[in-house]
Amino acid sequence: MRIAPEDLATSAPRSYLPEMGTDRQAAMAEFKRIIAIIAVIAVLMVIGALTYLGRYSTLDANTVVATTLGVFFSTLLGCGLFAAAFFSDKSGHDQDVTDASKSERERR
Repeated sequence: MRIAPEDLATSAPRSYLPEMGTDRQAAMAEFKRIIAIIAVIAVLMVIGALTYLGRYSTLDANTVVATTLGVFFSTLLGCGLFAAAFFSDKSGHDQDVTDASKSERERR
């Protein structure tokens, strides 16, 4: 199915997006679900790192604590920032900023 260029010009902009009220609620629910999944993945990565270190070197208390905190929080921070960026886009916050900056430029 091909869409003619003249059909694109007459279509309403962003008609494919759902309403904002439910969109932000759905985005928040999805964000919470993704953060929970990221936390589980971070725990699995800690287990994997400790297993690897246990096989190929000696594990003392300092190594276990440093590896656990480092791997867990690095994974949580890196993936969490990506999840926050996706949440910002899906919830409409990015569009609000774009609209505000556009109106600011038009006033000048």
